[in-house]
Amino acid sequence: MNKHSDLLKRMNNLYDTFSKGQKKIADYLAENYDKAAFMTASQLSETISVSCSTVVRFAVELGYEGYPMLQRALQELVRTNLTSLQRMEMTSSRIGNKNLLSTILNFDIMKIKQTLEEIDYGAFDSAVETILSAEKIYIIGVRSSSALASFLGFYLNLIFDNVRLVQTTSASEIFEQILRVSSKDVVITISFPRYSARTIKATEYAKNQGAQIVAITDSETSPLAPIATHPLIARTDIASFADSLVAPLSVINALIAALGMKKKDSIYKTFDKLEEIWREYEVYESLSDDKSEKNG
Repeated sequence: MNKHSDLLKRMNNLYDTFSKGQKKIADYLAENYDKAAFMTASQLSETISVSCSTVVRFAVELGYEGYPMLQRALQELVRTNLTSLQRMEMTSSRIGNKNLLSTILNFDIMKIKQTLEEIDYGAFDSAVETILSAEKIYIIGVRSSSALASFLGFYLNLIFDNVRLVQTTSASEIFEQILRVSSKDVVITISFPRYSARTIKATEYAKNQGAQIVAITDSETSPLAPIATHPLIARTDIASFADSLVAPLSVINALIAALGMKKKDSIYKTFDKLEEIWREYEVYESLSDDKSEKNG
């Protein structure tokens, strides 16, 4: 069990060993971890009337290097456990009367920057090579992650002829669609808090069949991370009841671009043929035709 998921349990087990001030912190976190997750050490100390050094020592007692690591654990706990209603309540208290548009956009910018600083470039490069050499490419993403899976599937289908987007509404349907996955295949699996049990179980099945797993998820503590052979970490945030998936989409864009560059010769031919088809069957609206008709 990781440090984030068993935080509350460890606080309870260590409670009798805490000082009076540390017990005050533990009591507050047990009841208000959703609020404390976004407080600095000084803000937390002021809220519960203990010294800032007591807050730092409390984090160390729990096994963290310092308060920032404890705060991250609290944020992971919040992201994983909160219901949509609780997310709405937290958003209201966190954002308040601030300009909502600029606040949300700045949250997204911050997550892209954090992803850029933290992502494993080696894992990204190895994911690209694994996808290129796969016999079949499966893409799994449900609920809010289905939009990301569909976007990735759309473009990979223009690059490869061996892509299968797993579209499903039930766990049994997922297993039916990945039944024949093998060690020659790669599964690109996408999930963010609150993590889909269906996605995790399907990914575990594919891993047990020997498939390579490219996991696009939000942190090292995600249940997908230990299953993945190539984990791609893209940070998200609880800016509202809706998931902020801007950073994951940027990582997917980079993945598509990298694969496209590796297959650029075949892509040129594909798009040349597609342009002919699009023109012949009038797939796209032609603005130049509209103008010529008006001028005529």
